[in-house]
Amino acid sequence: MKKAGKILLVGIGPGAHEHMTARARQAIAEADVVIGYSTYIKLVQDLLDGKEVIKKGMTEELDRSIEAYEHAKQGKIVAMVSSGDIGVYGMAGPTYELLLDSGWTPDDPIQVEVVPGSTALSSCASLVGAPLTHDFCSISLSDLLTPWPVIARRLESAARGDFVVALYNPKSGRRTQHIVEAQTILLRHRSPDTPVAIVKSGYRARQHIQLVRLAEMADCDIGMLTTVLVGNSSTFVRAGLMVTPRGYANKYDAMTGETRAGEQAGRSLSMGLEGWKACVRQYLRDTPKVTWQQAAAYFAQPLAEILDAVSQSTPGDQAGLFCAQRATPDSHERLLVSLQGWGKLRAVVRSEAGAVAELLINAADLQSKNGWVSIVNNAFHLHIDWRKTQQIWFVSRDDQTYGIQVLDQHGDALFNLWLVADEAGFDSTALQHYRNDRAQFSAPTVLEPTHHD
Repeated sequence: MKKAGKILLVGIGPGAHEHMTARARQAIAEADVVIGYSTYIKLVQDLLDGKEVIKKGMTEELDRSIEAYEHAKQGKIVAMVSSGDIGVYGMAGPTYELLLDSGWTPDDPIQVEVVPGSTALSSCASLVGAPLTHDFCSISLSDLLTPWPVIARRLESAARGDFVVALYNPKSGRRTQHIVEAQTILLRHRSPDTPVAIVKSGYRARQHIQLVRLAEMADCDIGMLTTVLVGNSSTFVRAGLMVTPRGYANKYDAMTGETRAGEQAGRSLSMGLEGWKACVRQYLRDTPKVTWQQAAAYFAQPLAEILDAVSQSTPGDQAGLFCAQRATPDSHERLLVSLQGWGKLRAVVRSEAGAVAELLINAADLQSKNGWVSIVNNAFHLHIDWRKTQQIWFVSRDDQTYGIQVLDQHGDALFNLWLVADEAGFDSTALQHYRNDRAQFSAPTVLEPTHHD
């Protein structure tokens, strides 16, 4: 009876044998056939005596997977080798895609095992200190298979989120501007003095390390064998070591180990999830004249986060004059119809570029058709994509403002509608209509603020 083959997807680490796992060496020893990119084959050449070796070029990834599957179907044990971890920008993904598309399943007689290895980002980080001690992400700058707009959006998000960023495939003979573009995007949100480690051929014969500033990154010696580690806002370089603090200094005294005032060992920071929401409410108590948008800008958070913090007010921890109550998701369409009876309104519409339009309208001017809300009268036509609506919040500030905030999928304002008051105050019918809709369409009632004379 013909024996079943096996595919071993082997991460060999950075290249030096002492950094290869025992299981990786054992997997190569078990194999009848070893397949890999020619550079990776050279790194394990002394382990390949007596084995069939198949070398493939840089752009022949799918050919490697096909070869592995064909030899496994012949009952052979095949080791596919890749530097770093084969599951990180490696051959594990393409091989599984091929197998699954071919009808293979984990119950198939041909077994598949992924043997993890030390990644380039972790091995390079170990050479420069401890730059990955806090949250980080990795982004490949190669646009051979990924459209550049996708890469740029990922860079933008990582930069905004203050992640330490590991850049793979930063530059090649043909791709020379990608690292420049990446630098430009990162500099929109990072200081020019942000530490950057540039590690070429880590743990290999031609290892070269540079510690530079973000402003200098694109001018350095960078190639396809380079991994670039960009620090976050707290990363520092001292005594030639690049370190990203884990955050212990936020809670403990570095010299004595004592817990700082207001903090508790083993508990969330005072500015953890609950603490920061309480901080939002404190800020609104202390600054009663601030607008919702100004509060969001102050904390550099989407408006949805500010509204949510206010909605969680409790006795003794209210948001001053501010109230927020979220409309239930299934009520949006009914609310849109009902608010047409609110009378005179002030509509505030924000463009993605930041422009703000304020319009005095009659609620009856609102029309809904084909997923769009249109404000149409003799003076203007304005169209808003209602399909982008993710949240609707009833908001008020003491007895001075009443309205709704309509937010998009990012938690930012799509548009706002506010009741209009004259010298005599709010129209009693419009205000009662607003309150009725809030009671009918919103989540459980939150605390009303204490009114002031």
